Amino acid sequence: MSSAAERIRAVFADAGCTGWLHARRCDDSPAEVSVGGRERVVTASVYKLLLFVAFCRQVDEGRIDPVAQLTVDPADCTPGPTGLATLRDPITLSRRDLATSMMTVSDNAAADVLLGEIGLAAVTDLLDELGLTETRIVGGTADQHRSLVRDTDTHTTAEAFAALADNDEAWTVSAYDPAYASATTPEEMTRFLRLLWSGAVLSTAGTEFVRTVMGSQIWPHRIAAAFPHRGVLVAGKTGTIGVIRNEVAVIEFPDETPVAVAVFTRAARADPTLPVVDAAIGEAARIAVTELRRPR
Repeated sequence: MSSAAERIRAVFADAGCTGWLHARRCDDSPAEVSVGGRERVVTASVYKLLLFVAFCRQVDEGRIDPVAQLTVDPADCTPGPTGLATLRDPITLSRRDLATSMMTVSDNAAADVLLGEIGLAAVTDLLDELGLTETRIVGGTADQHRSLVRDTDTHTTAEAFAALADNDEAWTVSAYDPAYASATTPEEMTRFLRLLWSGAVLSTAGTEFVRTVMGSQIWPHRIAAAFPHRGVLVAGKTGTIGVIRNEVAVIEFPDETPVAVAVFTRAARADPTLPVVDAAIGEAARIAVTELRRPR
């Protein structure tokens, strides 16, 4: 039989994408599945997970009040297809609910508001403390959109994304380059998830909050699609921009050790919707998690 890594490479090739994956159990085991797992990749909205945990760390330390109310005007927000940017009128909500919207529906506007609340230094400090030396967050979604407009020589975010979706163009934009965009490695993301699930990063209450919110993500089309089983927890965060499609998650079967998996892809085609790549992310995760499943 071919190895798990070989089967995963075949899945990516069949889907017409380049893929990077790392998976490990959330225990002390050195067992892993890796396909380019230590190469740097673009995070896209996976950065929101790091921002979320940095926010929860500040809550644990008493530096920020999670229930303090903020009023946000959608007219002033970062554009996005979900969350606050889709609303018509100003809305008042707590910082905690802002963070929840950022994670569950990948709310761009909520992410930039929250980043403004805690500052980029809080995220950088978290990465430094955890020894995630290959992970770097250079800004929020608004910063990314500005770079896209500049790199595509367009005037608006909508025009920039329309340009990126043209298969007759071969865009080289900074948002696709881990040397310029927010970046990480699949291995560092599964290491981060293992630390998070172990309770080594946040308080007990903070850890439970993160697990619950990650388990409430609404997107079923990538890793969650590969585990449609009753009683299986899939707690994840997606990330998408142009040809980049990612997801990191922890998969937990009943009475088994949770498995952390990180899948990052870059498609050959620029279509805004590529179900075959979404399905490949789920299938690659399924292969890796199946390889690592063990009873507690």
